[in-house]
Parts: sequence; structure tokens; C-alpha cells
Amino acid sequence: MQGSGRDLARRRLGRVVVLAIPLLGACTVGPDFTPEKPWWQPSSWSNAKPAVPVEKASLVETAPLDPKWWDQFQDPELSKLEQHVAGENLDIRIADMRLGESRSQLGVTQASQYPILNADGSFSHQYLSPNGAIALFPPAGATSTGGGFGGIASGTTGTSFGSTGASAGGAAGTLGAIPLHGSTIPPFNLYQYGFDAAWEIDFWGQVRRQVEAAKAMVQATEDQRRDALVSIEAELARDYINLRGTQRTLAITEENLESANQSLDLTRQRASGGLTTDLDVANAEAQADNIAAQLPPLRQQETELINAISQLLGREPGALKAELADAKPIPPVPPKVPMGLPSELARRRPDIRAAEASLHAATAQIGVAVSDFFPNVSLTGSFGIAALNAYQMGSLRSMQYGVGPTVSLPIFQGGQLVSTLALRKQQQKEAALTYQKTVLQALNDVDNSLTAYNTEQQREAALTKTVAAARRALDLARQRYVQGVATFLDVLTAQSVLLGAEIQLAQSTTLVSTNLVLLYKALGGGWEQTYPDPSAETAQKASQPSL
Repeated sequence: MQGSGRDLARRRLGRVVVLAIPLLGACTVGPDFTPEKPWWQPSSWSNAKPAVPVEKASLVETAPLDPKWWDQFQDPELSKLEQHVAGENLDIRIADMRLGESRSQLGVTQASQYPILNADGSFSHQYLSPNGAIALFPPAGATSTGGGFGGIASGTTGTSFGSTGASAGGAAGTLGAIPLHGSTIPPFNLYQYGFDAAWEIDFWGQVRRQVEAAKAMVQATEDQRRDALVSIEAELARDYINLRGTQRTLAITEENLESANQSLDLTRQRASGGLTTDLDVANAEAQADNIAAQLPPLRQQETELINAISQLLGREPGALKAELADAKPIPPVPPKVPMGLPSELARRRPDIRAAEASLHAATAQIGVAVSDFFPNVSLTGSFGIAALNAYQMGSLRSMQYGVGPTVSLPIFQGGQLVSTLALRKQQQKEAALTYQKTVLQALNDVDNSLTAYNTEQQREAALTKTVAAARRALDLARQRYVQGVATFLDVLTAQSVLLGAEIQLAQSTTLVSTNLVLLYKALGGGWEQTYPDPSAETAQKASQPSL
């Protein structure tokens, strides 16, 4: 009865252990991540309308934001460039590689959840030193009275090592089958092969937290790539619009230079007829030369912008000169600008999404640090074959194996585990503040960009009236000068005012369009839902038509 009671207790204990292992495996220590909610978000876009009404102003609306916002400018050349930048820009391609690296790192981390199985085999030709460990055993035929290694007792004389020799502790037994000549073991061959396995049981969820953190970092890397793409697309649009603005300014300057040369010819004719003095001629020459001096910096700026666009597309300097050198109008803004809802901003801005993913990873790392305080349990096993002769490799007597659990419990680490946990908690708090800062920065970016877009439209409208008035003033000044009722100084003044006003208007028109680009960037427009496969990058690039 006593024996049967013990067997029953053992069976019950075995059931408890079997049931407890899944429960322990389902335990995950550390805090669970809860997606952050912005502590404040506007119910509507402020500064949605210009403070001063502008005729035919481009106004914003809460319609869904088009990811391909550059098509709003109705410029085929700009749209074509934007279609190629995602696949050809070097920064984006580097971000693609980093995304592939983070996904591979996730695979490495996930592999820790599974058992490890290795196969190994070896052959060695060995010789054991007589002065080494075998010197602890008596030579063949020798007797012992309890001395030697482990108290080896006397045994029967034999011709092989341990064939009928003494065993440790004084009990007779076989120690081996290697023949001895005196006390020397001759060289021998040793054949071995087998398998070994190990599996760390994730009782406390350490590996699961590591996988969770790795997945969050993949998400952060994806959104960092999106953020890079949004920035590159916006930079390309800004450079393109600034190029068209520079070309417009260049054309205005050339037109004013032509007008100044006409005034110079007029003053020379009047001076030769005695109707004016050489002073007017000198002033006209100075005016023409001053305007001509403004052309080289503008041409330099045009070349630099073309090179900047080429660099964004991974091209050499001047690669796009043939396509972009011909002047075209500044891309106009659309009558309506879709902005989406303020509540969508946090999910559309890639930098906010990346900050949230980084916070998720930092939270999971706390669980990893907490799990280090608990015991580590691993299951290990090995199976192999070892023999001195190749023909014995198939014998069951050559088999050897071992199996059993390994438990490791941290007792004293000098405060390392406590400090690591404190570090992870501080990093999680830092990530939370970074997330809040990113949200606040996004809201400021949108508000500032929207304000700049509306106020620049007001300035553009005022400058349009200024140019019209300055053009009329120049026409009147020339007529009065020809009639002899005004001095040439009036003509010079009117010409300078018109040139300055026209250049300012061109710059303002450019700023209105570039401010809209910055607004789209602040809204997080342009990022992709899917990503190109980094491994297929070369094939994709080869399949793309050249610009």
C-alpha cells in the first residue's frame, strides 16, 4: 500500500508539472504597451482662411488628402520627377536597406523561440602522454594498497588498460579497452558523430518581449523610411518650384535689361540732337549695367537648382539640364487645398508613428529587463556515436546520450539587473516625452505652414497691384521725358521700381507654391503604404524608364 501511494503521488505531481508548464510559458512579465493618445488635438484647423480676404484665394478644406499631392500643381514635369524619386533617391534606397536590416533582425530574434539542433562529427588521431592523466593509474601488473587515483584497489594482472583492472573506489571493473605496453598507451584513432539540442523555455516571456520590441523597431524603421520619403518628395517639389521661380526672375531681369537698353538708345539719340546732356546718357548706361550685373547670380542659381534636382534623383550634375533648362511657368496652386481632418494627423505623420513605435519598443524592453530577475530554464540533450574503430560505428555499444534540464537563478549580480531595469524605465519615459514633443512639433508645423500659405497669398495680391501701378508709372515717365516735361531721373526711378516690384512678385508667387509644399509635408502627405523589396532594387531600377 505504501508503494502504491508513492506511485499515485508521483503521477499527480507529474500531471501538475505538465499542466504548469503551459501556464508558465504563457506568463509575460513587464508592462503591456497601450497606444498613446495625443493629449491635445484641435477640433478644426486654425488660420484656415486668410485674415484679409483675397480675391481668388486658394482656400483649404477638410477633404481627404491625396497622397500624390504634387499632381495638384498640374505640372506634368513635376509629376514625372516625383514618380521616380522614390526608386532613385539614394537616401530612400539607404532607408530601404535599413528596413531590410530591421526585418532580418526580427527574424534573428524570433528564432530564439525555437529549439536549437546541431549535428557534428569528428575524427582524430590521438596520443596520450604517459606523464599526463594516465600516470594516475598503475601500469599493467602493478598492485595498489589503496593509493593512487581515487583509492584504486589492487587488481588482477592484465595486458590491457582496465580490461580486468581495478575500478575507482576499490571496486574491480573495466576501465577501457586500450592495450598497454608497460605504462604507455599507443596512438589510436577516435571516430565520433552525433546530435545535440537545446531549448530555452520562455517561462517569463523574455523572448516574447524581445520579439515584441523587434517588431516595434521594424515598424519604427518603416515609418522612418516614410518620413524620409515625405521629406525628399517635398524637397524635390521645392527645388523644382524655386527653379521655375528663378527662371521667371531671370526672364524679368532680361526684359528689364532690354527696356534699359532702349532707354539708353533714346538718351543717346536725344544727346546727339542736343536735347539732353551726357549726364542722362551716363545714368542710362549705369542703369543698364546694373541690371546686367544681376543676371550671372541668377544663372548660377538656376544651375545649382538643376544639379540639386539631379542629385535627389541619384544623377550626376547637369544630367537633367536638357529637360529643365527651358523656362516654364511657376506651378500654380489649386483653388482648393484638401487637408483632411486634424484627428487624422497623428496617424498620417510618419515621424509621429515612428515615435510611437519607438515608445512601444522601449516599453517591451522593460519586460525583458524584469524577466532577468527570474530563473532561466533550458532543456538540453545530446546523442552520439563514439568508437576507436570505424567498423564499430554501427554498434549499439558505441552509442552515448545525455538529456536533462538546466536551471540558472541569478543570486548576486552586483546591482547590474537593478540598474538595467532602472535604465529601461528611464528610456521608456524618454521615449514617451519624445512622442509628445513630436506631436507638438507636428501641430506647430501645420499651423505655421498654413499661416505662411495664407499670408503670402495676401502679399502676392498686393504685389500684383504694385506691378500694374509701376508699369503705368514707367510708361508715363517715358512719355513725359520724350515730351521734355520730365527729367530722365524720373524714368530711371520708375524703371527701378518696376524691376523691383516684378522680382518681388515672382518671388512671392514662388513662395505661395513652396509654402503649399511645406503644408503638404507638415500634413504627412506622400508616404507609401507598401515598400519596394530591397533585394529586388536593382531589377526595379533597371525596369524604370529614364527621364
